[in-house]
Amino acid sequence: MYSIVLKDVVCGDILYGKETYDYESGTLVFFAPGQIVGYEGSSEYYQPMGRGLIFHPDLLHGTNLAEQIKECHYFTYQSREALHLADNEREIVTDIFLNIQTELKNGHDQYSNKLIIAHLELLLNYILRFYDRQFETRKEINSGILSDFEALLDQYFDSERPQTIGLPSVGWCADAMNLSANYFGDLIKKKTSYSAQEYIHRKIISVAKNKIFDPRKRLNEIAFEMGFGYPANFTRFFKHHTGLSPNEFRKTFMQ
Repeated sequence: MYSIVLKDVVCGDILYGKETYDYESGTLVFFAPGQIVGYEGSSEYYQPMGRGLIFHPDLLHGTNLAEQIKECHYFTYQSREALHLADNEREIVTDIFLNIQTELKNGHDQYSNKLIIAHLELLLNYILRFYDRQFETRKEINSGILSDFEALLDQYFDSERPQTIGLPSVGWCADAMNLSANYFGDLIKKKTSYSAQEYIHRKIISVAKNKIFDPRKRLNEIAFEMGFGYPANFTRFFKHHTGLSPNEFRKTFMQ
């Protein structure tokens, strides 16, 4: 099932994998089919309150939303990445929940599924907007992400990791920063206008250029140090991003 939960009270923590969900009062959290979550309670009794929208993937078959929901990365966000709603946003979400509830209570006819899908699509698009806002308003939490990302890449290329595990991936970087890959990617895109993959590629080119400027280094040696399995792969990658082969770049800028 897909699940969207709006929580009204503080009542313990939800465990998502090995992490604790940032699941406070007034937040929205999301789960996709196949995900496993748990509950970490205490001896104190809590009465859960809130609303939940739970639907099977089969509901989306044959609709545009079946493909569009793949763009809703927040269903795979992990710890500390819940959506913290402003009052007006909460009102919008609650109204859509109520509209869906009313449609379900009215009895099923030829329009029911279309209307429910329409309300659901509206809700998912609003959530995209609200997350976009959250990336800005929670800057005190996210402000260090970019500098930490840059430092992580610097440390990566200053180590022997490229020779042992190859080029850094978005998944590896996100995991190293304790973020889900999709949330990490969306946050980097918001802050830089580049995807996380593009940002990594720009870093690779920057590091490669510095190495190429060292006349003592052979290009094959640089390719190995950078994490490319074969020198030809390094040459193709570099030329794709700069328009010059590593050898042409060296000759052009070191004349």
